[in-house]
Amino acid sequence: MMFIMESMGKKKPRPRRSFTPEFKAEIVDVCRRGDRSVGQVAKDFDLTETAVRDWVKQAEIDAGERDGLTSSERVELAALRRENRRLREDVDILKRATAFFATETR
Repeated sequence: MMFIMESMGKKKPRPRRSFTPEFKAEIVDVCRRGDRSVGQVAKDFDLTETAVRDWVKQAEIDAGERDGLTSSERVELAALRRENRRLREDVDILKRATAFFATETR
């Protein structure tokens, strides 16, 4: 009985969804028209208000209306971070191999 009472007030987490750039652009256009609030647009399209606000903010950054990383800069940054991580792993492997072979030749 205690389990039922504990779970009554909790919502299940919403499954993660992905949206096309075209869909996001349409939602941003609807928000920019100004006839509905961001909250109302989110409710009408069954989206989270936070996601819609983030899309609008990113569109403003991409358009140069706000400071921040543009979408292309974000993609480049992610690629550079992946490459950096891979290179660090390569260096670590080479260090371990050097240490191994140094002990083998003694």
